[in-house]
This record gives sequence, structure tokens and C-alpha cells, in this order.
Amino acid sequence: MPANEAPPALAQVVDVHRVYPRAGEALQALSGVTLDIERGSFVAIIGRSGSGKSTLLNLLGCLDQPSRGRVLLEGVDTAALDDDALSRLRNRFIGFLFQSFNLIPQMSVVENVESALLYGDRPEDEWRDRVNGLLARLGVEDRGSHKPSELSGGEAQRVALARALVNEPDLLLADEPTGNLDVNTGEAVLAVLDELVAEGRTLVLVTHDSEIAARAHRVIELSDGKLVRDSRA
Repeated sequence: MPANEAPPALAQVVDVHRVYPRAGEALQALSGVTLDIERGSFVAIIGRSGSGKSTLLNLLGCLDQPSRGRVLLEGVDTAALDDDALSRLRNRFIGFLFQSFNLIPQMSVVENVESALLYGDRPEDEWRDRVNGLLARLGVEDRGSHKPSELSGGEAQRVALARALVNEPDLLLADEPTGNLDVNTGEAVLAVLDELVAEGRTLVLVTHDSEIAARAHRVIELSDGKLVRDSRA
């Protein structure tokens, strides 16, 4: 890269369309969306149900591919990668935080977090210290041997966040992460996310809550699969 040329954005969405077949018809989930996600930014994606928010997040997370257009992560076109390469990229580059926690019920808290390390290159003898350090930071170190069914909603989401962070991802993607939490517990989780952004983590968060969106550096609004507003704080 020439010395005077800026590095690519952390993530780039270029004229992306996503069409799903449904009941013999084509459902246009996204239509011509273009945007960049800068490193270290906190971006909130808002819009009514069915506007394309989760579809966009899935494309950024390499859980889906566009019908047309390109999604690039650090300049790499994700469509050019095979399934194994996409899995490695997701594991190394992206952390996911979902509304429903997605913890494995048969595993303990520590095992759930360690599961994200299985396909990485961190030496196994470092796993336990790494996991315990994250659980301690998130205030659930005393729940390490418990199963997900023994956790409160707030504890489960903190464990899910530890799992999302254990590989030190460049990009954290959160889909309604406080949707199943009460107000106080949700605020505690959001405070942790604010801290991570302050430390330089890149966060893209889908929400329907305008107060949560107001915490972001930038708000992107979708409507009927189109980008209708892109505002910065």
C-alpha cells in the first residue's frame, strides 16, 4: 500500500442486495446498501421489523452472502473465500452477541467460552487463564462451573459476551443484545459494551430502541431494505 494511501475500512458493504425466495416469490431483504465501518467505531443499525437489520448484520458476520454486491473485511472480498476460509475468518475476526445468548446447555460456563477457542491458534495451555480473566472482568467468575440453565439472563449474556471476546476479534456484532433482559440488567451489559468501544473495539449493534442507538457514534437506519439515514454523533 502506498504511504499516502489510507488503509481500507474495517468493513465495507458495496451496493449489496439480498433476495430470498419465499412462497414462490422473491423477497428483497436488502436493496443497494453501501456503507463503510471504520475501525474503533460504534455503529447502531435501526429500523422497523423486516427492514433488513439482521440481514445486514449476518452479511457483515459472514453468516450469509449477498445476492449481488460485495462485503469486504479489511479489504478482503468475503465472496471469494470458501467455507473453511470463511469459518477461519469468523473465528479470528468477528465476535457475535445474540439476543437469545446461544449458549450450549450441556456445557459449563467455562466450557462455553472455551468452545470459541477450538478452531483458533491460541495454545491450549493458555485457554483457562484467558477464559477466567474475561469472566472475572465481566463479573461472572464465580459461575464458571455452572450450566446456562443455572444463570440469570444478565449472567448468561455476560458469558455470551466473554465467548464473543475470547479470540480478541476486530469486529463485535450484537443483535438486540439486551432484548431478553430487564432494564437494569440491560444497562449493565450496555455499560460493558461502552467500555469496549472506549478501548478501541469496533461494535455494530442492531436495536429497535432509540435510547440505545443514541449511545452510538453513528446511526444507520434501514427501511424496506434500503439505507434511508446515516447520521454521526
